[in-house]
Amino acid sequence: MTHHKLKKGDPAPKFTLINQYEKEVTPMPQSGAKTLLSFHPLAWTSVCEIQMRTLEVKKNIFDDLGVIAYGISVDSVPSKKEWAAAIGVTETNLLADFWPHGEVAERYGLFNADKGISGRANVLIGADKTIEWIREYEIFQVPDIEEVIKIASG
Repeated sequence: MTHHKLKKGDPAPKFTLINQYEKEVTPMPQSGAKTLLSFHPLAWTSVCEIQMRTLEVKKNIFDDLGVIAYGISVDSVPSKKEWAAAIGVTETNLLADFWPHGEVAERYGLFNADKGISGRANVLIGADKTIEWIREYEIFQVPDIEEVIKIASG
């Protein structure tokens, strides 16, 4: 089943995934908060590491803006757990979209079935649980976190 790319104003698909601490996480539960879903292809790769560490470094700014950021890739929970510890990501939830493989990325129109990974993208979801902004990046491109912060501060 192929899902179309989501666009601004579309309802954001709900989901629950397991984080690096082996806990179930359901983004978008808090009313009044915005959600940033930061999709990245694979753990243990350099560009993905920068992308996830940046979420962690900017957490205070996101907190001030009322934005909760999540990193998502198709890696398994044990891999996410080891990787998060290795790169020092402790406050930001890194979610494993592992089984069914890439299902969340697929629902957001970001799954690359040929490679078995998600694309690199940032999705900002408003408090009303609709897509406020979505941007896909080249696989080797580090997403510009300042652009995300600017959009989120609206």
